[in-house]
Amino acid sequence: QVQLVESGGGLVQAGGSLRLSCAASGSISRINSMGWFRQAPGKQRELVAAITSGGSTNYADSVKGRFTISRDNAKNTVYLQMNSLKPEDTAVYYCYADLTYYTGIRYNAGDYWGQGTQVTVSS
Repeated sequence: QVQLVESGGGLVQAGGSLRLSCAASGSISRINSMGWFRQAPGKQRELVAAITSGGSTNYADSVKGRFTISRDNAKNTVYLQMNSLKPEDTAVYYCYADLTYYTGIRYNAGDYWGQGTQVTVSS
């Protein structure tokens, strides 16, 4: 009943830019925080950036000054603008949303994830 659909991944040269988008759909009544994690081969999934419904942001140290997270509450969409990309940014990027949705009978709350989008940065 809730879907998160990501777009915008791809292959880019080092120093280039990409913009990821993630739209949440379904009978959503409220979205608290939204954000992005990433997972590189052989590594654990790590938080990249998060944003609250009020616009407060949090970034991993490795991306501060290069990545910018934003959201459009009216569209239930979160964005990740990635500039000055490095080969070490190569990973599958997953968006998430901490949200509440209506089942038709009651409200459920929890974390929901997108399917992931590949970002590859060549040197």
